[in-house]
Amino acid sequence: MRTTTTIAFGVALLLAAATACSGGTGAEKVSVKPTEESAAAKPSPSVGAPRPLGKPFSFTTDGATMVMTVLAYEQGKFHPQRTADEEFGTTGYTWAAVEIKACLKNGVGAVTRFPWALAYANGARIKPSGVTYDDFPKPEYPYARTLKPGGCVRGKTVFAVPAKQRPESVLYTSTSLEKPAEWLVPQT
Repeated sequence: MRTTTTIAFGVALLLAAATACSGGTGAEKVSVKPTEESAAAKPSPSVGAPRPLGKPFSFTTDGATMVMTVLAYEQGKFHPQRTADEEFGTTGYTWAAVEIKACLKNGVGAVTRFPWALAYANGARIKPSGVTYDDFPKPEYPYARTLKPGGCVRGKTVFAVPAKQRPESVLYTSTSLEKPAEWLVPQT
């Protein structure tokens, strides 16, 4: 099993990506711009305004403009070799996947799965799984990847979640943002 190696590698890459992305103290302000798709229709979106799945969120920090989109949420629809309960010693958990697309419009930037979280009605937040298996949904969203201007990545990030509950939303919790960006999860 690659759990320990994967977690150690993921933490190292996360720290490298955070250092590369921040370029400073982490106290820099973020300017939020509307996406090209919504610029004519609406004023600049609020960072914390919930959006439906598929609606892009664009932000600029340290001269780099990134566009993030949560495309889909699925829960209990895939059954890898090892269940979430077996992996984490829990009862009543299953695997869920969030499909994400990230594009760097300009500047220098990197992406990682670790700023993503699922938010529940009771206030709980669940971070992505630190483990991965060959039979998890493909393509996988990267643990960490540097993007060139115009470059995009798209993939699925897996979470261990309560089987009988659905999250209210998917959050992008980057420290570059004053508030997390939020996409609503359909409850059906």
